[in-house]
Amino acid sequence: MVGARQESGRGPVRGNDAVRGGALGIIRGVLEGRAAIGDQVAAGVLGALDPAGRARAQRLAIAALRGMAAAEAALAPHLARRPDPALRALLLLGASEVLASPAGAHGAVAAAVDLARTLPGGAAKAGFVNAVLRRVAAGSVPVIPPPELPGWMRARLVARFGAGPVGATEAVFAQPEVPLDLTLRDPGTAAAWAGATGAEVRPTGGLRLNRAGQVSALPGYAEGAWWVQDAGAAAVAGALGPVAGRDVLDLCAAPGGKTMQLAAAGARVVAVDPSARRMARLAENLARTGLCARCVTADALTADLPRADAVLLDAPCTATGTIRRHPELPLIRQEADLAALTTLQAALIDRALGLAVPGGVVVYATCSLLPEEGEAQIAAALARARAGACAPFAVEPIAPPPGLPEAATPEGFLRIWPHHWAARGGIDGFFVARLRRGPDTTP
Repeated sequence: MVGARQESGRGPVRGNDAVRGGALGIIRGVLEGRAAIGDQVAAGVLGALDPAGRARAQRLAIAALRGMAAAEAALAPHLARRPDPALRALLLLGASEVLASPAGAHGAVAAAVDLARTLPGGAAKAGFVNAVLRRVAAGSVPVIPPPELPGWMRARLVARFGAGPVGATEAVFAQPEVPLDLTLRDPGTAAAWAGATGAEVRPTGGLRLNRAGQVSALPGYAEGAWWVQDAGAAAVAGALGPVAGRDVLDLCAAPGGKTMQLAAAGARVVAVDPSARRMARLAENLARTGLCARCVTADALTADLPRADAVLLDAPCTATGTIRRHPELPLIRQEADLAALTTLQAALIDRALGLAVPGGVVVYATCSLLPEEGEAQIAAALARARAGACAPFAVEPIAPPPGLPEAATPEGFLRIWPHHWAARGGIDGFFVARLRRGPDTTP
């Protein structure tokens, strides 16, 4: 993975150059290594930067990836051939800054030129970058059609849901700014923390900030009054219903937003996830918020886990519902990934049903828009239950959360589309199903 320190003839970059170097490393990690931004950051790609620098580097990289089509259109007339990967990433970063802020184009060009000098063949590349980006700055902003999802994703969605919601969701994915959502440890403090942070209170509860900046510098962070969690994700745990005093298994739990929701609601939570790094983050979040859960670093399919009154399974998926916050996903997800993910999801559903006590409830969710990871999974699980291949269960309808009546489906599921809150800046897409295990005690 490419990090913030690039190959260089003059040593590591410093200051603002280091921030842009970090952003460049992230972009290269996406384009060359198909690595998600969150995974890169967790692996230390921005480790040399302070918290404010890390936040800014991520914002620069996300903006460049979200505006990649416009940047490439602006660059194309000035490129005789495709640049090498490092140079291409730098030009995308520089062009995105120039297009986003024409008034600051001179500074963006100068910064890109400085960064080019840290690449192999730096002197020649610096001159090339200077010439190309100056031409971009002097030209007109290219007019390009709204971006579409990759063909394999789009075809599946249009075939199942029609072109209307797909196009509306693509428009949300193209929005240049994404608000930040916070879930409160004590929902009764919403008004107070909204005033302290300048946020609005969401219809579903929690807060939304349109411009957040550095998260750890916001009021309430150090006190553990809230945690970052999109409104779509926050709706998932609520599908379990009242959990106070109940034993709840949170499978695939890290980084812990839903674990903290359940703990704050009074549940006795066992949080399970196979990633030690992600579970360490979950433990940090629990410590910061003063909430308690038993953390188990293990594979939910094979771990020795207790039965529970309720099981929450937010399963690994393509995460296509979160592209508005993760614009790298269309670049790193491939159609070939889907088969392995759906196989894993099916196995996890069967395991979750086996871990629920008779009469217990299981909530299955994915942050995916694809029907193969949602409705089709439940239909297949029902067929397995009828054949005796998994524990018997019935689908229970879920009441939609306040402010999301359109998320309810005729089958009783929740299907949250990003465009449901288009006027508010969008929301992460989710599929959510609530299953009630039957009286049979088959594990």
